[in-house]
Amino acid sequence: MKFAAALFLCLAPVWSQALPNLPDETLVATFEDGTKLTMGDFKRIYAALPPDAQRNALQNRQAFLQQLALMRRLAKAAVDEKLDQLSPTKEALEYNRLSILSQAKLDDAGMHTAVLPSQVSEWYENHKDRYRQIRVKAIYIGLGGRKMSDAEAKAKAARLAAQARAGADFVKLVRENSDDEVSRAKNGDFLTVTANDSVPDAVRDAIFKMRKGEISDPVPQLNGYYIFRCEEISYRPYEDVRDDIFTELKQKNYSDWIDQMRRAATVVYNSPEFVGAVPFNTLQRK
Repeated sequence: MKFAAALFLCLAPVWSQALPNLPDETLVATFEDGTKLTMGDFKRIYAALPPDAQRNALQNRQAFLQQLALMRRLAKAAVDEKLDQLSPTKEALEYNRLSILSQAKLDDAGMHTAVLPSQVSEWYENHKDRYRQIRVKAIYIGLGGRKMSDAEAKAKAARLAAQARAGADFVKLVRENSDDEVSRAKNGDFLTVTANDSVPDAVRDAIFKMRKGEISDPVPQLNGYYIFRCEEISYRPYEDVRDDIFTELKQKNYSDWIDQMRRAATVVYNSPEFVGAVPFNTLQRK
């Protein structure tokens, strides 16, 4: 096996890194036993090779065909001498067969896992909170280079939150108190948050607890406190998330199928010693 792999590493001259643009029916080689290899045959062999072997096959296609001829001749000699029926070759062939076929089935199942449009739309309706988006205004009370202590900043933020809840003009509070120049210039307009946005957990939690018009408690951050007001609650349009839902459901169905196959693949462990259920020193005492 190691020698066969090495055969494809000895392709010295670099010719091309791209497949030749030839029709699939083009005859590219004839081997000593009369077997013909077309461009289509080469493409199929190439597709099955690991990446390193693919690169080597393209670097010198003539050498690749020569090595393939050698491997065919050696394999035929092995079969003629019934080496395929002897250990460890017999077991290696069977194990590799199982490995290749099982991977083929996994690939095929992944490709053909079905998701109906009705399932996608139903998922959207049943999990709509996942696509909720909340637009907020904010007041930021910063520590101001430590001119204000953490306790003082927190107390000021709490007073502003209480004033806003009592009916004070939130935009006016923003203009007179917010230390965030960017949002202050926009009357406190801060951001629209979705569940998957990369924002601090404390900020996300505070925002998603609010209903429209509600004021948050002061939210501590590294250098100050935020007060949020919920301006609008909406949902990402179905058309914007449809493809993401399809991909998620396809992966879920595929995972469910794998779990089902795994549960069905039962085995009886007849030897507790083999699977390590009995300590080795217990076997020695026996």
